Amino acid sequence: MSLRVAPPRRWDETADVVVVGCGFAGAMAAIAAHDAGARVVLLEKMPDPGGISVCSFGGVRVTDAAADAFAYLARTNGDTAPVDVLRALAAGMAGLPRVLASLARGTGAVLEQRAAPGNYPFAGYRSFGFVNVVSIPGVDPQRVYPQVRGAPGGALMFRLIEMNLVRRGLRPRVSTPVESLVVDRGGRIVGVVARHRRRAAAIRARGGVILACGGFEGDAAMQRQYWPEQPVLNAAFRGNTGDGIRMAQSVGADLWHMWHYHGAYGFRHPDPRYPFGIRTKRLPDWTPGERLRGDVRCPWILVDRFGRRFMNEYEPYLQDTGARPLARYASDVQDFAAIPAWLIADADGHALWPFGRPTWHERGVGYEWSADNEAELRLGLLHRARDLDELARGTGVTRAALERSLGDWNAACAAGADAQWRRPPTSMVPIRRAPFTYAPVWPIVSNTQGGPVHDARQRVLDPAGAPIPGLYAAGECGSLFGHLYMSGGNIAECFVGGRIAGRGAARSAIERRR
Repeated sequence: MSLRVAPPRRWDETADVVVVGCGFAGAMAAIAAHDAGARVVLLEKMPDPGGISVCSFGGVRVTDAAADAFAYLARTNGDTAPVDVLRALAAGMAGLPRVLASLARGTGAVLEQRAAPGNYPFAGYRSFGFVNVVSIPGVDPQRVYPQVRGAPGGALMFRLIEMNLVRRGLRPRVSTPVESLVVDRGGRIVGVVARHRRRAAAIRARGGVILACGGFEGDAAMQRQYWPEQPVLNAAFRGNTGDGIRMAQSVGADLWHMWHYHGAYGFRHPDPRYPFGIRTKRLPDWTPGERLRGDVRCPWILVDRFGRRFMNEYEPYLQDTGARPLARYASDVQDFAAIPAWLIADADGHALWPFGRPTWHERGVGYEWSADNEAELRLGLLHRARDLDELARGTGVTRAALERSLGDWNAACAAGADAQWRRPPTSMVPIRRAPFTYAPVWPIVSNTQGGPVHDARQRVLDPAGAPIPGLYAAGECGSLFGHLYMSGGNIAECFVGGRIAGRGAARSAIERRR
């Protein structure tokens, strides 16, 4: 079926606003449109709502100074989004504590706001904080969302949003993918065609359609076209397959940030039926120039196929930039030198803590990492080498190269400084005592940032910069983060952009009713 169709002779249903996708962005768009007086239809293609949002850390980025927040966002964005779009997010971040307090009212949810500087020491970075849901009476995230494993904060935040949907009578229609945008002769988006089971329905949207259906971390074909490094493993959710991006393209949308994904490095499960990559244990983020915690140790190094260290294994915000060094292409062998890379630790490092932290949002799948890494050895996810000769045979790296890299690393640990890649001294752990633990590691995408270009009103734009009438985008579907991501930034973007899009589409519907 075409991604765009002409209006039908007869609509199956009429709404003011149709929202496609029910993660944080879609839910907030639906709530905002409803509160502005619109009749809303909320569609979700998966059997359960939540998308990638429900797997997240759940901390909503806020600021106590919109001007400072804008300065930071402008620096990290790298001139890939307009000033007014960045200002809209910064201003929205300043108002989010009040928004979240309003959502929590009457639910019993306990919120916590705390200071949390931006990930890098750029102008304005100290203005930021997080708001988290600490608890909701009677809500155990694993019981409420048995198909989800992530940080409990994401599940608690999504539960709060769901409670607000329910008390407004806004129930997402699950297992209902949108197949097409409906476009009138003037080029206005006037509805969608959605399918539930075997029945297709044409749903009119007087005020507009909001695409809040995520990115393309679940679509390998799209990744191959936009990311040189391959493969990149999906961390948690297969439902984001670029549907909204393709539909927006079909009606003339421009795209931005398609190269940028939020990614770390991690493991591939040996069972090919297991659909997700497994990120390494989440180490605390740190800000360059700030005092580091003294208790955070990273017990491994990474080497490429030639046995060379090629990165700081504990970058300031590893979850965002950790995948990038693996993308180096070795032209002399016409292949990626570090896909996969080899993670190497010794016996002391192996005993330190669990190396992996699986996340997922999908029924019928899941993997729990063992507390001592021993189950992973038995499974073949991790490997053990009795000595350097066995490590060389297992990795395919020469013993001489391994001796050189491990020797250099241990000397750096003794000196208390990594002159090569500037890893934090307190994180450095020598690798001396056999047996050695090793494993191949791969780039892993948590979520993507690319998609349709939008303006400060969340209206989707064509390549000439003109709005496509009746079409909005929010959240991960066309994120404004085009250079460096900010921890919690997509969540703030979902709340701020979703509310802007919902109010704008509702306002358009009300005007068109007159």
